[in-house]
Amino acid sequence: MYYNYIAIEGTLGAGKTTLATRIANDYNGKLILEEFEGDKNPFLPKFYKEPEKYSFQLEMTFLALRYQQLKDKLGVLDLFHDFIISDYYVAKSLIFSRNNLQEDEYQLFSRFFNIIFSDMPKPELLVYLYSDVSRLQANIHKRGRSYEQDISDTYLADIQQGYFDFMREQQGNMRILILDTNRLDFVANEADYRKIIDTIDQPYDIGIHRIAL
Repeated sequence: MYYNYIAIEGTLGAGKTTLATRIANDYNGKLILEEFEGDKNPFLPKFYKEPEKYSFQLEMTFLALRYQQLKDKLGVLDLFHDFIISDYYVAKSLIFSRNNLQEDEYQLFSRFFNIIFSDMPKPELLVYLYSDVSRLQANIHKRGRSYEQDISDTYLADIQQGYFDFMREQQGNMRILILDTNRLDFVANEADYRKIIDTIDQPYDIGIHRIAL
């Protein structure tokens, strides 16, 4: 891979984990997968049922989990892998919390975030997998996590808009590749997967690069 540290991002159901896992397996990458299930973040199922009650606990738990994982994974020299690939970028904490928290809670949360992650390495390439909300919903229903089945179209659209806002704010600081994957099936179609690999494995300047595959 051209880059030493790649982060795959996208809204719920975009296929981040599937793509990052396959790339790591195929190209000898060190894989970092977000920890969120079950005992890792017990507030997640509660949040989907009562978001106003559990949003702050949810986001603070994610913040702690992401910090500990990235500190452990990125701070250790790895001689057995050629690069690092993750299925998230830690700034998603800011994106989700801005959508989920009240303004005063968000201001407190963002201060914690900036203190904790000020020295954390950034990915050399941030890849955002874009899909329409209808396709995201189909993928969410297909993977069958019970607590996700009632997520609204509005919530997904708001999160996606949050990513767009963040990427515009960061376009002078990061390499960002937005891939429109609406017409692709990179799980079942090898040619579609190869298109994504060929697009990712290229030199890009700092800024936003939008590509429809």
